This record gives sequence, C-alpha cells and structure tokens, in this order.
Amino acid sequence: MIAMNHPVVDAAPAPVHMPEICLLPARQLAAMIRSRALSSREVVSAFLQQVDALNPRFNAIVSMVERSQVLAQADAADAAVAAGQTLGPLHGLPQAIKDTSVAKGIRSTFGSPLFANNVPAVDAIMAERMRSAGAIFIGKTNVPEFGLGSHTYNPVFGATGNAWNPGFSAGGSSGGTAVALALRMLPVADGADMGGSLRNPAAFNNVLGFRPSQGRVPLWPRNETFMGQLVTEGPMGRSADDLALLLSVQSGYDARVPLSLDSVVPDWHAQLDTDLKGVRIGWLGDLGGHLPFEDGILSLCETTLELLGAGGVQVEAIAPDFDWKRIWRAFVVLRQFGIGSNLGAAYDKPEARALMKPELQWEIEQCRKLVVSDVQQALVDRTAWYDYLLGLFEHHDFLALPTAQVFPFPIEQHWPQEIAGRRMDSYHRWMEVVTPGTLSGCPVISLPVGFNAQGLPMGMQIIGRPRSDLSVLQLTRLYEQLTPWLQQVPPALRVGGAKEARR
Repeated sequence: MIAMNHPVVDAAPAPVHMPEICLLPARQLAAMIRSRALSSREVVSAFLQQVDALNPRFNAIVSMVERSQVLAQADAADAAVAAGQTLGPLHGLPQAIKDTSVAKGIRSTFGSPLFANNVPAVDAIMAERMRSAGAIFIGKTNVPEFGLGSHTYNPVFGATGNAWNPGFSAGGSSGGTAVALALRMLPVADGADMGGSLRNPAAFNNVLGFRPSQGRVPLWPRNETFMGQLVTEGPMGRSADDLALLLSVQSGYDARVPLSLDSVVPDWHAQLDTDLKGVRIGWLGDLGGHLPFEDGILSLCETTLELLGAGGVQVEAIAPDFDWKRIWRAFVVLRQFGIGSNLGAAYDKPEARALMKPELQWEIEQCRKLVVSDVQQALVDRTAWYDYLLGLFEHHDFLALPTAQVFPFPIEQHWPQEIAGRRMDSYHRWMEVVTPGTLSGCPVISLPVGFNAQGLPMGMQIIGRPRSDLSVLQLTRLYEQLTPWLQQVPPALRVGGAKEARR
C-alpha cells in the first residue's frame, strides 16, 4: 500500500469558493501587477487562499515557505513596481518549483528520505531564471521518489491526488505541478520530463505539458553533463500563451550545460495566432497494434483530432514500418545507464540503499548488468529512430499519439500491472507510449482530449519537427480555440455551476 501523508479523501470532495484572481491567465496577472491594477500581495494572497483550501485534500504543494516571507517578497515586488524599476515577465507571480529541482533556501527532497532535510545553497538554472524573472517561490511541487514512475507518491510527503478525483493517481513525475495548475493553486508552473513526466500528469489532470526541444531549457545541476540526453525541463500551463511566457524565461544557453541550444526563445505571444490551413498531422494510434490501451483512449483522441478540421488541419492515420521494440530497449538502457551513474554510489551504502524504493534499486541493479555494447546499441537504435522520423516529417508537419495507455488509476496502486490483457513487465512499461517522443529530441506537447465515463481525463501527444517549438505552440493555440477541454474545471472548483468557460 502507498503511504498517505495527507487526509483520506472522498471521491467527490465539496467544491471551494475560489478567488476570482485565480481564474486569470498568468500573462494577464503579470500585466495587471505591472500596471498596478492588482498588487502582487493581492495575487499571492489569493493563490495562498486556494492552497489553504485545497492542498490538504490533494497534497500537490510541499515544503511551503513561511507565509510571512512570501508576503514580504510580494510587498517588495509591489515596491519595485511603484519605484518604476525594470520588471521581469513573472514579476510578482507565485510559483512552486518541482521537487526534483533544487531551489536555494527551500527544502528540496527529490521525494527521497536520503534528502529529506536537504536545503540547497544554490538554485538550479531553471529556478534561478524564474526567480530572476520576478517569480515568488511559495514552496515545491510533489514528485515520485527521484522522479521515477508516472505516479506521484513518496515516503517523505505521501501521495498527490488527481485534480478531478483525489482517490486516483495524479500521474508523474510532475504530478504535484499538474494538480496545482488544474486546481488554480498556481498560475503557471515548471516540470521536467524523461519518460513522460511533463506529459502524463498533464493528461491525467486536463492541463498542458510541454516537453521542449532537446537542449532548449538547460538542466543543471546534474552529474552527466555530456551524456544526459533523456531529461528536459519545461513549462506546464492552461494555455499556449502561458506556456510561451514561461518558456521564454526558462530557455537559452548556459555554459554550465554545454549541449544547451544557443538561441534564446523570445516571448512568442504575438506569433501564436497563425493560419494552419493545410497542416498535416500523422496519427500513429497504437503503433500498428504494438501498444495496448484501455478502452476509450484511442477513440477520445481520434474524435478530438476531427475537431481540428474546422481550422483546415488534415489528419491521416499512418502505420510506420519501424521496429518499436528498438525504441523501448534504447530508452530502458539509456535510462538505466543515467540513473545508475547518478545514484550508484548511494546504492553501495547499505544504510542509503535501505531508504531507496524497490524500483530505484532495480534500475541501479539493471545498470550494473549493462555492457558497453548495450549502450552502443541503444545509441544506434535511437539514431535510427531519429533518421526514420525525419522521413515521416517529409510528409507530415506533426505526429500524434495518445499520452498514456491507461486512465488515472486508484491512488493506492503502485503502477498498472496489466493493460487490455497484457502484463506489464516493469514499473514503467505502462508508459511506453511516451518513449518515441522522448528519444526523438523533438518538441512534444500533451493536449487534453476529454474524459472517460468516470470523469477522469486523458491527453494526446503532438510531436513537432526538430526544434519547431513555436509551431507546436501555434497548433496548441488553434487546438484550444477549437476544442472544449481546457475550458473545463475540476469538480472541486464547481461552486454553484462554476464558470467553466473561464481559464
């Protein structure tokens, strides 16, 4: 059973009275603070009120900063506005950094007992950039232990409940982030993705999770500076515009990350609305029967894709002739190689190993069985997939496939053991659908596609051409205009017929 360090919740929690401020997009809030239509103290206080009302029930935000410190920062932000100082794009907005990223002076645990009392003396690059842009940190967002597994629970803080029903999984590893966004406890937020960690929780909570192009957002600190090519950080939000806002803060070269991209992403606000008539999407579906899916997932994606036809987008089902087993094996080997390199020294200490969850121990043990030819073959297979992908992009502007193979599952369950009659042979096999996007290095976003009969959300991945982050956000902008899903709010926010048409 999963430890629950927060109250047991009812399947249908009573709705809360949400401050109107929390309904506004991040960009609008930032503009109102700059114009003094709202103060940072008003904005921060409204979101803290939302956290007070909902976080005890859902456990999305952890390691909360003392309220007096947070409000003092808000007052300082307001003083800067009054003094006419130069303001960053996130000036005065509350933020909570994902707990797999370090933040100076804020408890950063990675969801592990090994770091339960860790208070870093430095910011990670992403946290540093968000702080420099004016964000006010109110705490961290909950994660699985070391971000492993797409289900957010750990022995330090317990489990995070799904925003639509807290008795179910929030996904992971950015589960706390997605839930905080869906419940309007944050205006916009950061995440990180190796095996779908920006995408799966977005799908499970009906928000947007954007995995940018490889190298777009520099990731530091880390141990594998030249080899770490599976993980990237990026933005999560409730609109394409808010994703563009946060990506402009997160992106850009840093010498500490030698493979980060040189180009700085500008704020693409004015470029999001564009004519996409004639754009072609290749629908990959279940990869020609290779992947099992719970009933209803494929049909939700296909039905929602049809709505894009009103914008002139053409969708075509395609069945690429590629050996999908090569992608899974490459992902598993490169993942094990990275995890084992980072945490192998801790594993060798019996007292530390005893504090590691079984899935982490398994990853390290599998790493130690690898030989050089295993890693070499994984790199060959990844390259072969990338080369094949370039051929697909000669005929299609985007590729689409579901974000997850199952709907959110009961929170007490560690991971799905079986899908559509097929047994899962590892704790992460049920998320195999995200690996083509991860290994591509291309920009990938998860878009909401609706709900099952139990009212639980699902999403669909859109893979863009190499480094075409803007085009993915442009398609997302059209998508949110033509589909109804981002206008929906979780049951906990539906007070007297909630204003579901507002974001």
